[in-house]
Amino acid sequence: MNNAGIMLIISAPSGTGKSTLIRRLSQEFDSFSFSISCTTRAPRPGEQDGREYHFLTEQDFLAKRDQGYFAEWALVHDNFYGTPKQATEDVLQAGRDIIFDIDVQGARQLKKNMGQGCYVFIFPPSPGILEKRLAGRGTDSRETIQRRLKNAKEEIANSSWFDHWIINDNLAIAHDQLRAIYLAEKTRPKYLHTWREKFQTEWRLS
Repeated sequence: MNNAGIMLIISAPSGTGKSTLIRRLSQEFDSFSFSISCTTRAPRPGEQDGREYHFLTEQDFLAKRDQGYFAEWALVHDNFYGTPKQATEDVLQAGRDIIFDIDVQGARQLKKNMGQGCYVFIFPPSPGILEKRLAGRGTDSRETIQRRLKNAKEEIANSSWFDHWIINDNLAIAHDQLRAIYLAEKTRPKYLHTWREKFQTEWRLS
């Protein structure tokens, strides 16, 4: 029997640096898998079904949703996205960890439907710095930036239930904190099935 994998769920407003932190953590540890989501959007050039996404018709997606197939799902820009529940459980049982890069709504669904996971919310240092970062990317219109700032305020207002908070004021420090959270979560006895068996055998525990 493998030790169980863990779910590391990370949420943050757009422009906070979440993707950079996730990339650094996943490059450092080879124990991570990324779940393959389902979507109703059309494949982009070079994408393959079952690699980037499982591509479904809207009818099939909604049928699976109603059957409880998804651990979480959302409608984003007129397309549905969802994380298969059983496939996620299979990866965890195989001892692989999963990082979820997901919004607050999706994170809440995961917690309700999976009943497990370590939930981390990453804050920008301030509204002004977040606005400066968004503008500095040079990819969004002024209207889009204002919408992202409004969404950030709503996400932050709903972040109190997360297990951990990180302020990404300094990328190196934020990475160290996220790394520490991940390593600490890995030591919880509920994930360490092989250790439990080892201790029970060696110490003749009942």
